[in-house]
Amino acid sequence: MKLTIQDLLPVYFPESRKQNSEIWGQNLTFESGEMVKIVAPSGSGKTSLMHFLYGIRKDYNGEILYDTLSTRNFTAEDFAVQRKDSVSIVLQDMRLLTEQTVLQNLEIKRQLNPHHSKEKITEMAERLGIGSKLNSLAKTCSYGEQQRVAIIRSLLQPFRFLLLDEPFSHLDNNNSLLAMNLMLEEAKARNAAIIFADLERIEFFPFTKLYHL
Repeated sequence: MKLTIQDLLPVYFPESRKQNSEIWGQNLTFESGEMVKIVAPSGSGKTSLMHFLYGIRKDYNGEILYDTLSTRNFTAEDFAVQRKDSVSIVLQDMRLLTEQTVLQNLEIKRQLNPHHSKEKITEMAERLGIGSKLNSLAKTCSYGEQQRVAIIRSLLQPFRFLLLDEPFSHLDNNNSLLAMNLMLEEAKARNAAIIFADLERIEFFPFTKLYHL
């Protein structure tokens, strides 16, 4: 699978934003297996970019293509298929079902398109230090614990692209490294690409491409 952006720019940014950006206004193609790092200071549109790529928002000019198909023409059902089979995301605001348990949040995702067994959930949770939280309501978990839930949730489905929007903002270095290693393992097993947008360059992410937003 390929993900292509063509002359992309949020509608609320002036054309001049293209001049100093390696993303906005560019024609770029990302392919399965690539590790893409996007360094994006506050206010540069990092979260907007992730939302555009995932199809949550369409307030941009330019084009986004999944293979040769423009997402401009996608229906809600088209996006649902892509999110079920090909594109996963770790959202900055996590968007957990707060009145459900951690396990229920993870099981819902897994059941939409099972890639891993239920036992794998427990294994991943233990690896990231939240094994004891599986039966806790998501709203009772700390932000760091919720972020680890969101990371595991993103890995329970098939994907060709994994989109990361500041996935470690609530984690210390040790927990960030544990989570990164898990995501890299899962991406490698699928020959999937990771597109990782954050405020700074993360030394333990082995990027093959680096862009400044």
